[in-house]
This record gives sequence, C-alpha cells and structure tokens, in this order.
Amino acid sequence: MQNTIVQKGERKFSEPISFPSCDYYKPKDANDRTLVFESRFESGNLQLVSKVSEQEYNLVIQNDINSKGHTQWFYFRVTNVKKGAKVKFNLLNMIKSKSLYNEGMKVLSYSERAQELAEKDDEKGWSRGGEDMSYYQNNYRREHQTNFQRCYYTFTFTHTFEHDDDKVYFSYSQPYTYSDLTEDLCEIQSR
Repeated sequence: MQNTIVQKGERKFSEPISFPSCDYYKPKDANDRTLVFESRFESGNLQLVSKVSEQEYNLVIQNDINSKGHTQWFYFRVTNVKKGAKVKFNLLNMIKSKSLYNEGMKVLSYSERAQELAEKDDEKGWSRGGEDMSYYQNNYRREHQTNFQRCYYTFTFTHTFEHDDDKVYFSYSQPYTYSDLTEDLCEIQSR
C-alpha cells in the first residue's frame, strides 16, 4: 500500500490508500443457518459478533465516535434468516446502569420482506417488538473506567423471524442519519 502523488493536469492529488478487503462470514451452503450480521452502512455500529449456538449470538457494539467508550445505542442488520427461527441476541458492552428496556421498552426492528408485502397504504416500517428482554450488569470490565462503574451491562432479547431470506434491521431507536439531516435541512432551506 503506497500513497503516491499523481499529476493530473495542473493539479496534484494523492491516490486513495487501498485497504485489504475483509472477508466476513458467508454461509457454506443452503443448509447453513448461521446468521449473517452487517453494520457497514450509514450509522451502523456493530463491532463484533460471536455465535454461541444456532439460536444465540453475543454482540459487541462499536463505541460512539469522539466519546470515552460510550455504547448505549445499536443499529445493525441480520440476513440468512429462516421463518419461525427464534434467536437470542446478547449485547455485551452497554454502559448505563439503568435502561428503559427494564421498564417495558421494546427493540425497534425493520423487516425488508414485511415492507415489500405490506399494502401501499399500509406501510409496515419500523416496529417495536422482541421478547424475553433483560438488562443487567455483567462481569466484563471497562478497562478505561476509573470510577465506581467498572463493569459493562448486557442487554438480552429474543426475536422470532417472520420471513425466509429476509433482511432485518435492529435498532435502539429509529435511525436518523447524517443523510436524513442534510435532506431535511435542504427541504427547510428551500421553503
């Protein structure tokens, strides 16, 4: 990988540095029901996933940018799903000691397949759901933390998939991306 200066007309510019592509998990065959996780999209923030079993996955959320390890929200996508499969998700590195999930709040999800099947006037969109929700302190230490709150918290929920070969997004709250913001600002400015 070399960053060289290239002459183009009278202007000089640096060639982009190319990074090696990262191979993510791909199902071995049609019988492989391992879920495929993705967050390489705007505002996605999943860092790592570990498969515990066919019905359970541990997830580590990427820290917020320009923070000292803040991880309380999440936004990721799951594919290679099978209708009727009930899967448990354990988000292992939440930082707040309390959560609205312990007060009855549900996980936000969006199914591309459900949206396709919805009537034009009856948009499915984002909806709250999930079962068996629990939020509790775990034994994973926060290495950079020096005060009394030295452990992370785990948020656990299960989700039953409604369609085969769907793309399902999960989020703490309805995503509002930078693109959404710029679009809204352009609309306001054009009035």
